[in-house]
Amino acid sequence: MTATPTTVRTTDYHAAGEPFRIVDTACAGIPAVPGDTVAERCATVIGPGGSPTAPRRGALDDVRRLLVQEPRGHAGMYGGFVVPPDDDGAHFGVLFWHKDGYSTACGHGTMALGAWAVDSGRVPAPDDGSVQVRIDVPSGRVTATVHRSGGRTTGVTFRGVPARVGARKVPVATTLGLAEADIAHAGACYASVAARDLGLEVTTAALPSLVRAGQEIRSALATHPGTWHPGGPLLSGVYGVILYEELPDTPFGPHQRNVTVFADGQTDRSPCGSGTSARLALLAQDERLAVGEDLLHESVAGTVFTGRIVGGDAEGLVTEVTGTAYRTGEHAFTVDPYDELGAGFLL
Repeated sequence: MTATPTTVRTTDYHAAGEPFRIVDTACAGIPAVPGDTVAERCATVIGPGGSPTAPRRGALDDVRRLLVQEPRGHAGMYGGFVVPPDDDGAHFGVLFWHKDGYSTACGHGTMALGAWAVDSGRVPAPDDGSVQVRIDVPSGRVTATVHRSGGRTTGVTFRGVPARVGARKVPVATTLGLAEADIAHAGACYASVAARDLGLEVTTAALPSLVRAGQEIRSALATHPGTWHPGGPLLSGVYGVILYEELPDTPFGPHQRNVTVFADGQTDRSPCGSGTSARLALLAQDERLAVGEDLLHESVAGTVFTGRIVGGDAEGLVTEVTGTAYRTGEHAFTVDPYDELGAGFLL
């Protein structure tokens, strides 16, 4: 890899309020990342001795830091590097990133990428109807079905890798008391805990307490065997903690509100796409959600995803999550050589 490009161009979207900053590496002058698959490229970027949330420094990671750190980004920024796919079966691949490193799955990012691929003309689409965008991510191949009407994108349905339950009712001690965590894998590993078990509600006012509890739960489950994935260490370990509360059921199925705390205390502004898939697996095992029913899933910001189960096999449940994605801007980020802040900082 060579030095960081002097100008980095991005296209920014949000899906249900959560940002997603897209960098097409082929058009940004960024050298190719070694590896035959997206998973291998992700491992390369993380580097030997590194981890998804503590990657080794390198040219590509310098770009990530530039885009997530202030003043060009912020601690809640999320994005992805568009890279070649594993094979001709997908339109492209992506390496997902956030302020602390990299992730193996991102449902809201997949929605944003689907909208971007169609809006930019990378994937042809009808003015009215739907088109499928196939994307290789570190955890496997996912799809974004982009819905169109009157020549514009009106919604995106994300289908991830199979979702499966890892463990149920795992006792977890926090400073707010003892709680029970349910663990499920859906491209990344999520631990779900009822907020009321900790005396909390899922509100913006309670965010500091929710984030602190999420960090404690993630740390407490770090070595639990239910967090292990047969795909290896890249897919193992708790990525996010979903603190949820029950709301009155709709005529179509359950209704829940959640905040997902991931990486080093980041909060998902959306209902969390892959986290919604994990919730679907748990609700199905509890016989609270059947094929043909919907989970109405709200975020702490009040935005909504709708999730459903569409099938299953030996690897797990096939789920779909529908939401919206909108472009928020296009940027050409630079670093002035006389700027003492350089690539920036995080608060």
